[in-house]
Amino acid sequence: MSTQPAPPRHIGVFGGSFDPPHRGHTALTLAALAHLNLDLLLVVPTGTAWHKSRPLSAAQHRLAMCAWAFGDMPRARVDDCEIRRGGPSYTVDTLEALHQAYPGAEFFLLMGQDQAQRLETWSRADTLPQLATLCVAARAGSEDQLPEHVLPVPMPLMDVSSSAVRAAVAAKGDTSALLAPAVARYIAQHRLYATISSNETPD
Repeated sequence: MSTQPAPPRHIGVFGGSFDPPHRGHTALTLAALAHLNLDLLLVVPTGTAWHKSRPLSAAQHRLAMCAWAFGDMPRARVDDCEIRRGGPSYTVDTLEALHQAYPGAEFFLLMGQDQAQRLETWSRADTLPQLATLCVAARAGSEDQLPEHVLPVPMPLMDVSSSAVRAAVAAKGDTSALLAPAVARYIAQHRLYATISSNETPD
């Protein structure tokens, strides 16, 4: 008689535009899996990024790149809930929906230091700590720069951003240190980021 696997009790949530997902994203995912004792880590690409000054790449491309970037990581899964929901993507809405989908689970919200420093601008930011433990990427010696009431996730310093990757692709530069090979191949195959806007904000 087969038994059903136990439902996940400790769930990480890592949201972002992932346009494209780069080695900094995968490093934070691996660090969280190593340090937070997670049963499951959900990678959640943004549906509609209300805070971005440029349109995102099509959802199917970002989902496919995330599948290539995170697909071989144990306990990690790409979740398209924000894309399916439609409308502006607010993390607080995603966490409330995940609490309904995984009743009784404890959630850990992952973010980079740049996101943590802008946390007060997020929709219903004061509600987030009630829904999840806030976990922030922290290189050695930088823990005192983090906001209060967050859990640092130790990881090496990585000077990489999605905007830098897009610029490198547009300039036909070397992205081998920035992207997983499968993601780089996908970008080339679909001719993504051939041009970039001059007024892009870093991400």
